[in-house]
Amino acid sequence: MDKIFTPELKAKADKIVALYETRRASVLEVLRLVMEHYGHVTIEAEEAVANYLGIAPIDVHEVITFYTLYYTKPKSRVRFNVCRTLSCSLLGGREVLSHLEEKLGLKAGEMHPSGSCSIQAVECLGACELAPMLQLNDDEFIGNLTKEKIDELVKKVM
Repeated sequence: MDKIFTPELKAKADKIVALYETRRASVLEVLRLVMEHYGHVTIEAEEAVANYLGIAPIDVHEVITFYTLYYTKPKSRVRFNVCRTLSCSLLGGREVLSHLEEKLGLKAGEMHPSGSCSIQAVECLGACELAPMLQLNDDEFIGNLTKEKIDELVKKVM
């Protein structure tokens, strides 16, 4: 744990944990802190967070794999997180994802060797009324996607 939680990082984590009724409740914020410090969350970091909070490593891993805001690998400059759940799939999400993969020459789960962009098929982004949709980087949500909208978006951000 000392390898991940340096004295400085541990002091910051201690302040976060103090804001919560239980240590477990701070898992999202402690993971955010670790990711901001290292750029992504490795398996070793997941285990260190679990140990620090006194919870099972699988509980931390479930959080990491559910939320799109956590990265287990270094981030690319431009990140396309395409929703793959029911509403988006029924309204053309698979076709949109396929078109994006073809346009960028990548498959979901891959990053361009230059680190310029990556594609992820992710769980629900919580905007079914905009299906099919994607999250661009960490803060922009774009919905009602079509092949034409994908073409425009790629041209704009790449």
